[in-house]
Amino acid sequence: ISVVDPFSTIVFFLYSLFISSVLSPVDSASTVPGLLSLFHEQELTETVHDTNGHGYLATFVGKNGRFVILRVHSHGLVTIDLQCYAEDNIAQLDNLLNALEKKLTVLLNGNITRIKRLPALVRGGEIDRYWPTADGRLIEYDFDRLVYEEESAYQSIKILHSKQFGNILILNGDVNLAESDLAYTQAIIGGGKENYAGKEVLILGGGDGGILAEVVKQKPKMITMVEISFTETVIDGCKMHMRKTCGNILDNLTGDGYQILVEDCVPVLKKYVQDGRTFDYVINDLTAVPISTEPEEDSTWEFLRLILDLSIKVLHPSGKYFTQGNSVNMTEALNLYEEQLGRLSCPVGFSKEVVCVPSYLELWVFYTIWKK
Repeated sequence: ISVVDPFSTIVFFLYSLFISSVLSPVDSASTVPGLLSLFHEQELTETVHDTNGHGYLATFVGKNGRFVILRVHSHGLVTIDLQCYAEDNIAQLDNLLNALEKKLTVLLNGNITRIKRLPALVRGGEIDRYWPTADGRLIEYDFDRLVYEEESAYQSIKILHSKQFGNILILNGDVNLAESDLAYTQAIIGGGKENYAGKEVLILGGGDGGILAEVVKQKPKMITMVEISFTETVIDGCKMHMRKTCGNILDNLTGDGYQILVEDCVPVLKKYVQDGRTFDYVINDLTAVPISTEPEEDSTWEFLRLILDLSIKVLHPSGKYFTQGNSVNMTEALNLYEEQLGRLSCPVGFSKEVVCVPSYLELWVFYTIWKK
């Protein structure tokens, strides 16, 4: 866990080296002494810790705040973690890691199956570079500045600039959409296979404006977009800083062939059901399929089922409902979502498409649903 003082500019790096020697157990009594000279050369002071019989553990503290953790696991793994401040002599520390790697190779006498040095983790930086994928992998982005940050009653909103992907919208800690992610927008509106001309379209969510900007190009009869976030939040941030995605479509709440309703979509959908109103297309960009596989306990699943059921009720008999799923690796959650489709108020069919969304750095599933 890293806690950053907003008034502090201290940044430190964490370098990791691990060596796997599963061909035979590692004898710390013969391995560690050969490494100590290297640590002592760097004026690192050793403290040995009791592991209750689980190998060898020592920490080393040195000048300039350097801190090293050496762990020799008896089953055949050696790990070295080195922490230092950004202003330290990185070349000198790199030489130390090189020397440790070479020394261990000699000490373990060729019994090494794998040796790996990881890039440095930068902790305490002004810009948070590390964000998780849906399936729990850690991605380091090339963020170089914070463009926009606000807290609304509904969401934590950030827009960060990436050298590769342009500005990226991050909602509640999840990478949501980048200016490079036209593939996402195209997938959630049917992958270029639909003709929206003269049609009634309902968009749920979509506060980044990308879906609205793309669909309005096809001259539908009317697009109604329902987005709960407004003042100084998603719409405001995106219309200022995501214009490669939304163009000028968010500058006004009404325009030629579209209207944006800043309201909770559930009462709006219930009113449409009551009034018997239908749409040729319903595009749900509210939330991804939850990764939780406990639908009876997770409120997000309950919300998702409610939106699904209401959306199908306002869908024209020949209409289509588009939505995102989740990462292609989240098979259990996706299967559970597909089970929910069999529990709606009327029978539906569905198809799915897998698309590479650039800034997600993972393949993403999109669904097309229709009434049978």
